[in-house]
Amino acid sequence: MTTHTEAEIASQPDCWRRAAADPPLHALPQPGERVAVIGCGTSWFVAQAYAVLRERAGQGETDAFAASEAPLATRSYDRVVALSRSGTTTEVLDLLRGVSARTTAITADPETPIMTLADQVVVLDYADEKSVVQTRFATTQLAMLRAGLGEDLAQAVADAEAALAEELPEQLVAAEQYTFLGTGWTAGLAQEAALKMREASRSWTEAYPAMEYRHGPISIAGPGRVTWMLGAAPGGLREQVEATGGTFVESCLDPMAELVRVQRVAVARAFARGLDPDEPLHLTRSVILSP
Repeated sequence: MTTHTEAEIASQPDCWRRAAADPPLHALPQPGERVAVIGCGTSWFVAQAYAVLRERAGQGETDAFAASEAPLATRSYDRVVALSRSGTTTEVLDLLRGVSARTTAITADPETPIMTLADQVVVLDYADEKSVVQTRFATTQLAMLRAGLGEDLAQAVADAEAALAEELPEQLVAAEQYTFLGTGWTAGLAQEAALKMREASRSWTEAYPAMEYRHGPISIAGPGRVTWMLGAAPGGLREQVEATGGTFVESCLDPMAELVRVQRVAVARAFARGLDPDEPLHLTRSVILSP
């Protein structure tokens, strides 16, 4: 029987096509605006990726914050973009209630409080999920945001289809430990990859900017352990990891498609350990705190 998580992972190419076909430019940050992007958990990591991409596209200064740590009382922004699949996360809603800047929310559920707290709302209900673990909603909103910056997502979609079709190497599924690395916008994706592996399979994972890996974290590399790069690796890093006996993974796929491969490995590891990837231990769909 296919789990919800498996079905949602497999649906990502179609979701990305739909998101990229007609991005709601009127609701997204406008060129020149100073923007803060906020979220919790997965949404925070997507915010990190988008912030780098927007600045690289010359669209304007963009910061990413965990909703609970956003310094909006001391910094001025033209727009705040709130990312929340559920539309009910306490820290996100509390922040929106106190913001004076223009606000845009991106959510999956049009029947939640976030709909009335943001000035503009983008609803990606077709990418909503039954699984507690986020996969397709996270990547679909990032696909939409990338398209809104003028990116062509055709290759990313094709790469995701390839990532779904390939057989997973046994050494990736059976590894003892994983470290995910990224540079620029993929540093946020590396954090998300590590989170997915933790959530779905309770695996020992870490994540770092790639150039930071040699500043201490490489000490954990060794036989049976995986260093997994999202995007192009810095020169010499593969050789240094392999010299420890560890496995180094790098791909020419679009980094968002490589994240799909990570998601598949996380599910495979969950099954191997007798876990249900739809219902990770100690987690709920949304963190809703009592007043």
